[in-house]
Amino acid sequence: MSSFDKIKLLSSKVADSIFKGEKIEELEKSKDLTDDEKNYVLSNILDKNKKQERFEFTSKLNKQRAWENFMESTKQKTKTKPKVKPMYRYYAAAASIAVLLGITFFLNDNIGSLQSNETIIVDNNIETGTDKATLILEDGSKVALEKGTTYQTSNANSNGEEIVYSTKAKAIKDMMYNTLAIPRGGQFHIQLSDGTKVWLNSESQLKYPVAFVKGETRQVELVYGEAYFDVSPSTEHNGAKFKVFHKEQEIEVLGTEFNIKAYKDEAHIYTTLIEGSVAVNTQYSNKTLVPGEQSVLNTQNNTIAISEVDTYNEISWKDGIFRFQGKRLEDLMKVLARWYDMEVIFEKEAHKNIKFKGVLKKSQSIEEVMSIIESTSINNYAINNKTITIK
Repeated sequence: MSSFDKIKLLSSKVADSIFKGEKIEELEKSKDLTDDEKNYVLSNILDKNKKQERFEFTSKLNKQRAWENFMESTKQKTKTKPKVKPMYRYYAAAASIAVLLGITFFLNDNIGSLQSNETIIVDNNIETGTDKATLILEDGSKVALEKGTTYQTSNANSNGEEIVYSTKAKAIKDMMYNTLAIPRGGQFHIQLSDGTKVWLNSESQLKYPVAFVKGETRQVELVYGEAYFDVSPSTEHNGAKFKVFHKEQEIEVLGTEFNIKAYKDEAHIYTTLIEGSVAVNTQYSNKTLVPGEQSVLNTQNNTIAISEVDTYNEISWKDGIFRFQGKRLEDLMKVLARWYDMEVIFEKEAHKNIKFKGVLKKSQSIEEVMSIIESTSINNYAINNKTITIK
């Protein structure tokens, strides 16, 4: 009999004893577990919170399949055992499965020994991201923008959550540029002098003129990071086009909403069109997107691939939500690392490719977020200072 079968049989006996209100002798007599493991299993069986977790988990199972599996594993000759009422059998099966899940949830890869998956947290200094940025002026001086602070000049004003440039500002011959730098753990909103609105994600930088020249192409530069643009239509600016530059590509628009993700530590640049039309231009290729499409520029070989995507998955970050649909855990943790300004370590390479599907709120603490991920995708993790280790 395998270790798994032994534990399954033991769990059935333990469940039966619990159901009858009898002493759990089977667990005490078992030679397959050490004393520490027995105490651990028993504490998890009797713990009220664990009982609720098992109940919620097992309630999602296919009860008919569970019943059939149980009957198959416990099939015996009816002559040697008195008949048991079907209802009792059903609840005994459910109890057995619940306890089995409660035990096997803690098994290691060999399913031969038990280990605790209690999260280890040591000096958790990981804070939820917030609105903050550094404004770099034309002369190189810097201004910290964050909640609770205000900033005002003749051309712009900020309430600590966004910065708005005056639409009445007029550009002079020598245009002045500002740069808005968003750190890890930050986000910020900016309204340019033409009325274009830009949401900047964590670890991003945007360079733009304090005022645009009337009638001339409006140009800004996404130095790196991620930004969502709601561009003021060219019809309101004497037909002036709007362009977003990046060292690897150029986006040309007339009036539209789109998202660009171009992080320094990633080999691809993602441009997602929500509405309108944009042209994605590089030194080697020119592509035009229609709403619902995303271009992926490979910066290694300069090729562009276009596909249809669920656009909200790509832009939900600006609405305070992370929405993932089958996202690799490594890619997901990169997103979280920028927002929570933390480092992530994977102890096993295989864990990087685990897929996650779900919605996380940016307002949640890192412990709340990791609890959701742990319940669906991983067995254990640890937090030490500003580092998370996926075990």
